[in-house]
Amino acid sequence: MNAPSPSDIPRGGWVDRLTPGRVRPYIRLSRFDRPIGTWLLLFPCWWAIALAPVDSAALDARWYLFVLFGIGAMLMRGGGCTWNDILDRNFDAQVARTRDRPLPAGEVTVRQALIWFIFQLGISAAILFSFNSYAIWIGIASLSLVALYPLAKRVTFWPQFVLGLAFNWGALLGWAAVTGGLALPAFLMYAGGIFWTLGYDTIYAHQDRPDDPAAGVKSSARALGLLASKPWLMGFYLIAAAFFGTAGYLAGLGWPLWIGLGLGLAQLVWQIAGADFDNPKDCLAKFKSNRLFGWLLLAGIIGGHLV
Repeated sequence: MNAPSPSDIPRGGWVDRLTPGRVRPYIRLSRFDRPIGTWLLLFPCWWAIALAPVDSAALDARWYLFVLFGIGAMLMRGGGCTWNDILDRNFDAQVARTRDRPLPAGEVTVRQALIWFIFQLGISAAILFSFNSYAIWIGIASLSLVALYPLAKRVTFWPQFVLGLAFNWGALLGWAAVTGGLALPAFLMYAGGIFWTLGYDTIYAHQDRPDDPAAGVKSSARALGLLASKPWLMGFYLIAAAFFGTAGYLAGLGWPLWIGLGLGLAQLVWQIAGADFDNPKDCLAKFKSNRLFGWLLLAGIIGGHLV
């Protein structure tokens, strides 16, 4: 009776204390109470915005983009999670970590969740349409990836790769929003983000590794298993760092980039060295620690421009 709950929903926090009962399921559908996913979606956007060349007269516009992308990332992540939960409601009911999410728990109907999804998507679209026309089309092109990701776990053991394609699209969108086009550093930042996601989301997927076979869910954690995961994670993170460093070098950044990237890589190695794949809480903690990596790389990019 004293065993900790396997649920991934925080209880007793600000959602339970400060919000009306009828609002809580929607907050939890969008994971507004668990912002780490928003950060992981946002950092590739911010990295690209900071990395892109811009003249001094446009600096104010760049900071404005930081704010808009912050709001947009929260709403797009919320909409993506809502869509994911709509499609996965039957799978979620079979997994200990997810069975008390709002849809499998019966706190909202599918119709209500769809309305909430459309509402979030509508506000996100309003933000997107404030960008230049090239960036608008880049943003629209991402929608197919957002729609397909929840289905990937049904057909491939590498849905983390599909997540990487979707979650790091902001590297392309951020660069396009600043410059009105795309260039090689943006694509390298995007590629680095994909390998970064392969690493952190494999760690995350180990939480559900025992339950996934019965639920019919595939993941990189199942594909790699306990013994192979750490070597592969090291490879993913090293490749990511190489792409990030090359992007910064081609963008002409100075030495602070290498300090930020070096400290960030040390953080990634720490994740791998200390990860306990049989401990879901440790996996979640290591996954959440990627926010620190995001800040370190962002600081390196900004510092690299300043010098």
